[in-house]
Amino acid sequence: MAAYMALAEVEEDKYTEDGTTDYRNNPAIRNRTGTWKACPYILGTECCERLAYYGINMNLVNYLKFQFNLGNVAAVTTVTNLYGTCSVTPLLGAFLADSYLGRYWTIAASSIVYVFGMAILALSASVHGLKPLCDDKHVCHPTSMQIAVFYVGLYLMALGTGGIKPCVSSYGADQFDNSDESENKSKSSFFNWFYLSVNIGALVSSTVLIWIQTNVSWSWGFGIPAAAMAVAVVSFFSGTRLYRNVRPGGSPFTRIFQVIVASVRKSRVEVPKNKSLLYETTAEEESVIKGSRKLDHTNKLSFFDKAAVVTQSDKIDDSVSPWRLCTVTQIEELKCIIGLLPILASGIIFYAAYSQMSTLFVLQGNTMDLHMGTSFEIPSASLSLFNIVSVISCVVVYDRVIIPSAKRITGHKNGFSQLQRIGIGLALLIFAMLCAGTLELMRLKMVKKHNYYELQHVPMSVFWQVPQYFIIGCAEVFTCIGQLEFFYEQAPDAMRSLCSALSLTTSALGNYLSTLLVSIVTDVSTRNGGAGWIPDNLNYGHLDYFFWMLALLSAVNFGVFFLVAKHYPYKKVEPVFHY
Repeated sequence: MAAYMALAEVEEDKYTEDGTTDYRNNPAIRNRTGTWKACPYILGTECCERLAYYGINMNLVNYLKFQFNLGNVAAVTTVTNLYGTCSVTPLLGAFLADSYLGRYWTIAASSIVYVFGMAILALSASVHGLKPLCDDKHVCHPTSMQIAVFYVGLYLMALGTGGIKPCVSSYGADQFDNSDESENKSKSSFFNWFYLSVNIGALVSSTVLIWIQTNVSWSWGFGIPAAAMAVAVVSFFSGTRLYRNVRPGGSPFTRIFQVIVASVRKSRVEVPKNKSLLYETTAEEESVIKGSRKLDHTNKLSFFDKAAVVTQSDKIDDSVSPWRLCTVTQIEELKCIIGLLPILASGIIFYAAYSQMSTLFVLQGNTMDLHMGTSFEIPSASLSLFNIVSVISCVVVYDRVIIPSAKRITGHKNGFSQLQRIGIGLALLIFAMLCAGTLELMRLKMVKKHNYYELQHVPMSVFWQVPQYFIIGCAEVFTCIGQLEFFYEQAPDAMRSLCSALSLTTSALGNYLSTLLVSIVTDVSTRNGGAGWIPDNLNYGHLDYFFWMLALLSAVNFGVFFLVAKHYPYKKVEPVFHY
């Protein structure tokens, strides 16, 4: 009997305890799947995908300006709208992943769509009849068909990235068992390595690809990202046998509406003081939500607890209608989502300011001296290289220096809590905007002093932009990685893709806000016939005013975030998943 029990214990220990399955949908065997042995394929996929994404988007404002003959405001608006769309489509991808397909198949299907979009973009920049024709003065005249083909490719790419972005970081984190202490410790490091792989891809884009696009051809500049995306697909499928998969839990939106409807129906019902009387499956049973551990009851938003109060009318023919009676776990899912919304909202201003790195920073750099040495000119968009170098170096410094030092001061196992980490990044972004505004102020003073208004490149080195790019990189390491980890950890198990998508939605709203601010500023500042803050010739404008405004908005945003984070309640879960 003792030998049988020991054998049963060994059998139980060989499987993961968080309910993940292997590629055949069997319980995942711990020593054959997941952990760091599965991560290289996921990190390789992300690195190549980000190389492809940034290879198109990082220099897109210049492509639109010089190949599609758009003005500054139109080019900036087009780029920020695309960024916004690339951050909204993840809501669809997340819904499919959490509800029906799971993260593996959502990433796989989206990757195929992504490759088609990238191929169309490459063809639109290289095939005669699809690429715009330019005259002797290098002024291009795209036709309606050429514009249409280009935008079809662009938004197919946006649709493809919608299935990858909300899933890939969560899918990587899924490879570490939440119930295993040693694996769970590695998860925090995974997010650092994940963001590092993002920036390695971006590093190649901001150096090699932008140089090719500027000095060789746009056909090669768009063709290489398409090839990189094809490599990403191969990398992802290569790791199939090693992956751990979380079972899709059904529509999260349906569960949310069920709680709302049930609680409204029982608005006059009293919630018992003994919360153990609230409806939940027994300790031996798993959660009614597939792929999810049970959540402990919390006292916040107690109105929704009414949905778990058992009444005589709840049971019809011995079955329970989820539109009349919901489990505590289902209610706590909704509470978690509502609790995350204020933290999500704090990212809107952050991304509105962050988006200037690929728009107004590039246009600001276009007006400066681009020479590096006597003959070589660096494309202004390549200055984002210093942002990427900043991120890569800061990730290493953060992991090896800051965390050990912070541990001794704060006593926190990770040095800083996730919310503290996000807050530090929000504060750093204020200084990045102040730095950009100060540089533009000095540039405009030089223009005014020497009457450089019609000069295409003011004799001020573009490398004066390095500090603002570098500070934004530091802000990314704190805020963006902090958000990845925070929304994965605080999201309900069956809503992790959705919460990642909601996090990305703040990026969309930030880009849309940037578009709105540019439009409002342009409209107001040109009413009396003036050039405005952001004219086509920035020497006549006041781009510094726009950066000051973003710095002020970022400071207000940091203050609001501080108050919200101070009172945020962290979720509590059962440690073990029941098969």
